Amino acid sequence: MPELPEVERARSLIEAKALGRRIAGVDDADTWVCRPHAPGEIAAALTGATLVEAHRRGKAMWLDADDGPALGIHLGMAGRIVVDERRSERGWDRFTLRFEDGGSLALRDKRRLGRVVLAPDLSRLGTDAALVTRREFRERIGRGRAPVKARIMDQSRISGVGNLLADEALWRARLSPLREAGSLSAAELDELRRALRFATRRAMERGGVHTGDLIAQRRGGGRCPRCGAPLERSTVGGRTTWWCPVEQPSTPAG
Repeated sequence: MPELPEVERARSLIEAKALGRRIAGVDDADTWVCRPHAPGEIAAALTGATLVEAHRRGKAMWLDADDGPALGIHLGMAGRIVVDERRSERGWDRFTLRFEDGGSLALRDKRRLGRVVLAPDLSRLGTDAALVTRREFRERIGRGRAPVKARIMDQSRISGVGNLLADEALWRARLSPLREAGSLSAAELDELRRALRFATRRAMERGGVHTGDLIAQRRGGGRCPRCGAPLERSTVGGRTTWWCPVEQPSTPAG
């Protein structure tokens, strides 16, 4: 599933190739992807407008136009943004902005789990995980009895961390995903924040969260990339979780 790094790459693509272009038409006929809008509603709101800014918070992305409401785009499980490409022959372009210059921007989504909505509500999203300050991170993450993995994936606490990024960051910070969030020291929380920021930047550079050092070993028989110990597997916060029991002990050090 696209996580913060993939959404940022999509936002950057839009910023580089789609801003400043005037919308001549909109294909918003897919009522599932465009729910709750009726066919033609998004087209009526945005046709004739020019895209001026592309924003992201966590996994949420939205585009501002010079006239009309913001356009929210959620990539879903397998969606991606394509600009000025030929229309998908398999019918995977679920939503398309057509520009006056003949180009286009489309949400290409094989699984049809993406979402497009006017004036998206971002009020429930926490601070972006790539921008959260040390103080904010300590206050939002280091409390309560929930497992730390579940806490950093809570989008109302910090936004943008998904399953793979969480496992990678916790492995880098040498913290068990099972540890109660409130049991982490200030130093451990600071290290987790650093690890999360590093893992995010590395994923952006490499092309996605699937490129993380731990990720290739998240399977039966997988081993810790640092010490070689067999990885353990469980379910944390409803998500399949892998970690090194040697380097990520379930009890605090000391």
